[in-house]
Amino acid sequence: MGFQQHGDGEMGLSGIPLGSKNKYKKMNSDLAENDYDDVLNQQHIEERRNTTRKYVLACAIFASLNNVLLGYDVGVMSGAVIFIKEDLNISEVKEEFLVGILSVISLLGSLGGGRTSDIIGRKWTMGVGAVVFQLGALTMTVAPSFSVLLIGRILAGVGIGFGVVIAPIYIAEISPNISRGTLTSFPEIFINLGILLGYVSNYAFSGFSLHINWRIMLAVGILPSVFIGFALFVIPESPRWLVMQKRIEEAREVLMKTIDNEKEVDERLAEIQQAAGVSSNCLSHKEEKPVWRELMSPSRSLRRMLITGCGIQCFQQITGIDATVYYSPEIFKAAGIEDNSKLLAATVAVGISKTIFILVAIVLVDKIGRKPLLYISTIGMTTCLLSIGTILSVFGQGSFVIAMAILFVCGNVAFFSVGLGPVCWVVTSEIFPLRLRAQASSIGFVGNRLCSGLVAMSFLSVARAITVAGTFYLFAAISALAVLFVYMAVPETKGKTLEEIEMIFQKEGGMQGSETQLGDVDVEQLVQNRTALTN
Repeated sequence: MGFQQHGDGEMGLSGIPLGSKNKYKKMNSDLAENDYDDVLNQQHIEERRNTTRKYVLACAIFASLNNVLLGYDVGVMSGAVIFIKEDLNISEVKEEFLVGILSVISLLGSLGGGRTSDIIGRKWTMGVGAVVFQLGALTMTVAPSFSVLLIGRILAGVGIGFGVVIAPIYIAEISPNISRGTLTSFPEIFINLGILLGYVSNYAFSGFSLHINWRIMLAVGILPSVFIGFALFVIPESPRWLVMQKRIEEAREVLMKTIDNEKEVDERLAEIQQAAGVSSNCLSHKEEKPVWRELMSPSRSLRRMLITGCGIQCFQQITGIDATVYYSPEIFKAAGIEDNSKLLAATVAVGISKTIFILVAIVLVDKIGRKPLLYISTIGMTTCLLSIGTILSVFGQGSFVIAMAILFVCGNVAFFSVGLGPVCWVVTSEIFPLRLRAQASSIGFVGNRLCSGLVAMSFLSVARAITVAGTFYLFAAISALAVLFVYMAVPETKGKTLEEIEMIFQKEGGMQGSETQLGDVDVEQLVQNRTALTN
């Protein structure tokens, strides 16, 4: 009848084992169990990814709090100086000096901050900056005379210099490659937030008596530094600084919190260790050379980095952004607004524009890259600055001129916030070798603060000599040069590791404008070269 006997003792028709159904059940059970394990594994990976994202985000926010201090000072002084001038009876020259001195003095803090951060660490340097700023803000609040006010302003400048130069470096060193541009933009976001808070503070406290209102405005600036003190006990130290201190296990623990893939953690740690041993290929036999000496007599590739880093920092300021923010009441007064309350209300619109458009940069900087945003920014700023000059020179004063002046001033700060403002800090924090990063970045910040101080301290005098409109024509010409500088000197660094970016400047054509000429960095070449040099 065709019956067959099977190995399990059961019989079946057509040679089909009677026990096969059980085998299929077992296979299905195994598949279901594997699927369940895969789901659990995927959930674990997703949970870790979310945890690391939140952790890095919190670190970036806390580290950026120092920049609120700089932004608040810029915003609040634009209004406070109106009342300080009247209360302390100071001249226009003293007014310019008071406004601009903070930017110039902050370069001392930035120079000290670069060196200090290599000795005591990135995060504690930010803490030192917060303490010094608090002393300065307190001194300004109780100042009975212009001289004491100036001393407080100097202390505040040193504190700002300490904190602001280190924040983007710290964030760049703890951030994953894919989101580094976005996170390194945070300091600029907080500068804008500080400016907006300063404008709002001006408007809110302008109704108090003349002797009190500007003191309250300045005193409010102490509050962010209190939060900075709390942040220092939450955020970790930079893993790259820990590696430089040979605290490898601590560095690995930090990387485990900021990178969601353990294999990538080990790869990144090895790469950082190699970078800490040798600053770059072209400096391979000079690793014992003091940092300041390397910066004073740079190699060809380091010279390119310094040109890019210092150049973009200087262009950020000589295009007149601080003058636009500090003296926006003067610009609107030239357009025809006379009432102080209306002047301060118009500046709030400037602060809102500046803050909103920085959010656009955050979304786009890691998607479309650094250079496209810089092109959009510098071309847009050139157009707006030229338009401000034209409106003020051709149409004189009136409601139309006021409306157009507010529109183009807001447009100028908006285009600045989309590109040149945040991307400047992103690029500067990315391009330098690990061993030189803090002190080389501080040189760029010195250029930034010098240019800011020069513009802030000369704006009123230059405007009196060539008119406000002529001053903005000058800023427009400088902004047009910034477009050319971006093309010639700024590489695209989107998606590359900090260690890979070093290689960009060692390639022939590293100063060319196009991304294709810069090319993608050969990581294997980087690792092999450094391994050979280390051995």
